[in-house]
Amino acid sequence: MPMRALENLERQIQRQLRFIELKRGAISRRIGWRLRAFEQKNLNRDEFRFIRTWIEKPLSVGAVAPSGKALARVMANYVDPHATGPIVELGPGTGPVTEALVERGIDPARLTLVEYDPEFCRLLQQRFPAATVVQGDAYNLRQTLDGVLREPAAAFVSGLPLFNKPLKMRLDLLDQAFELMRADAPFVQFTYNAISPIPRSHGRVRAEASGRVWRNIPPARVWVYRTNRP
Repeated sequence: MPMRALENLERQIQRQLRFIELKRGAISRRIGWRLRAFEQKNLNRDEFRFIRTWIEKPLSVGAVAPSGKALARVMANYVDPHATGPIVELGPGTGPVTEALVERGIDPARLTLVEYDPEFCRLLQQRFPAATVVQGDAYNLRQTLDGVLREPAAAFVSGLPLFNKPLKMRLDLLDQAFELMRADAPFVQFTYNAISPIPRSHGRVRAEASGRVWRNIPPARVWVYRTNRP
């Protein structure tokens, strides 16, 4: 194809791309406006915060609704409130599991909440002013929590959508968490899938599972991982 024809084709493609981008932006603004209007009229605003965030960033949010109270309690029950050290929650969202941890008897001042979404961070700081809210990437814990924890953590509690990430990233996340935890401290993770996000055959990890939490929508299961390292 002659150079001039290629240049004309490229200009046409660029015009089409700009048109598509403008349409996408208009649709996104229309959806966002309708969700915000509906959210203001609805009593359960957390669900609509999740829906809006899921539409905008579907790979960073594990569900279109916050964890239910039953699931949050199951997760919190795996954390010993008498164990010393901070409790780190990954991906707390609007804070249903955080609330369950506080109801479990954990002092909010012991909580370190690692959240990627800035709107959720502001909401968490309002709801749990004594907690330490860290806006950052939970999959890069070494950097995100650098200088934040003053002693090894008593537990990690995760609401991250692990199955959205490659297995190597999941294993690396777990390894980073174990480096920051006390020996035999639990890494608590929920999933909607039937299988464990971390393979049970993984030699460095001991895993146990809760029963199916049917009262959550959709039903979920909680997995608890501990390191086999001395």
